Parts: sequence; structure tokens; C-alpha cells
Amino acid sequence: MNDTPRKWDDLSTRIITAVVLIIVATGSFLLGGFTFTFVIALACGLMLWELANMLGQDQQTIAPLAGFLGFIAVLSLLTPVPFYAVAVLPVLFGSFFLKNSKLIYLFYSAFIMLGCLSVLFTRDVLALHFIWLVAVVIASDVAGYLFGRLLGGPKFWPRVSPKKTWSGTVGGWIAAAFVGAGFAGMLGGSVILASVVLCFAAQMGDIAESAIKRRVGIKDSSNLLPGHGGLLDRFDGMIAAFAVWIILAPLVVMTAGGN
Repeated sequence: MNDTPRKWDDLSTRIITAVVLIIVATGSFLLGGFTFTFVIALACGLMLWELANMLGQDQQTIAPLAGFLGFIAVLSLLTPVPFYAVAVLPVLFGSFFLKNSKLIYLFYSAFIMLGCLSVLFTRDVLALHFIWLVAVVIASDVAGYLFGRLLGGPKFWPRVSPKKTWSGTVGGWIAAAFVGAGFAGMLGGSVILASVVLCFAAQMGDIAESAIKRRVGIKDSSNLLPGHGGLLDRFDGMIAAFAVWIILAPLVVMTAGGN
């Protein structure tokens, strides 16, 4: 039986959900200020909720509290309260109260918090770099999906992410490089290589989340986003890319002469 139609049976749902996400993201980005911070805070809280819920499936009270603390921590950026003093709360809370996978929660939740901080910092200080980075992750994700579905072939890491193929992985690198080339005239030639590095970081973020899901035996981090699963399923790569961008940003900006 031909299974080709099944490869595309979720495409329309994915596209609709993606369009809604793009509208929300674009609108909040343009408005900036409280609106953008609130949206990122909400996303951060929901991702921490998903993470704690996956790792502590028999501890239903832990996940909402971890998510709420993450939400409050990001909102604290709008107050005089030092962010770093508040950001550790959701990380330490889940790490202390979860019965299992404490270290996984500790590192992954810290990664989420770092990624969300990077999103807000980049939007406020390096707006054009923000657009470039989002374009890199989206283009590489779309290219990876299409190349993987069309070409198939050997799996990239079958024990962890059975659907990810080498064709999709390399297709993502190629798409990222093209996006970087498109922004090179404005941001400097270093963004081409940086695009590929950040694409790879996004792919590793996706694989890390896949490893957690396989560990706990679930398919999606939640069902919040039709066709995509949960926020972590959709934004694991974006969070990873922005977290690594914190390290690359000084080098890329300095290479471009501060533009």
C-alpha cells in the first residue's frame, strides 16, 4: 500500500497552526514592550510546564507551579527585581521537587530560561539579528521537513529521533546558509557560517527534546498546538538557537563592525 499520502496528511493542520503562530509572534514583535515580554513569558511558562509534566507524570501539581514560576521570572524583566535572582526559582523548584530526572530538568529548564532571555535581549538590542535568526531556524526547519519527506534515506540518529534523516539535516544546513547569505550584506559575511552553526544548534535542541520524550515514553510534549504537539515540540530548536546565540553574538557583531 502506498504510504505517500500519509507523509503529508498533517501538512494542512501544521500550516494553519504555523500561520497563527506567525501572526501572534509578528504582532507581539512589532508592538514590543510589555506585549512581547508577556508573550515570551507565557511561552516560557508553558514550556517549563510541559517539561515538568513530561518528567513528573505522577506529580501533577509540580508542572503548573514550575510553569507559573517561569512566567513570573520572565515578567520580572519589567521590574527592578534582578532577573537572575528570580530566574533560578523555576529551575531549582523543579529540580528539588521532581522525584525523577532531576538533572535533566535542571539543565533543560536552565536552557529554556537562557533562550527566552536571549529572545528578549536580541529583540530589544539587535532587532535585525533577531529577524535573521528566526528566519534561519524557520527556513532550516521547513527545509528539513521537506527534504526529509521527499528524499528520505538514512536516519540521522535513529535511537533518539527516528524520523530525522540525514537528507533533512543537510537540507536544513543548506537553507540556513542561504538565509545567512541573504542577510550578509546587512549583517556581515560572518552570519553565513553563524547561520549553519545556529541551525545545527536548533537541530540538537530538537534531538535533545526527542530524547526526553523517548525516555518518558510519550510522542508529544503536550497537545497545545494542533499538528505540532506542544510548544517544546515547536520551539525546542528556536530556544536552543537563541541560547547558543548568546555566545556567538559578540563575535558576529564585532566581525560586522558593530552594524
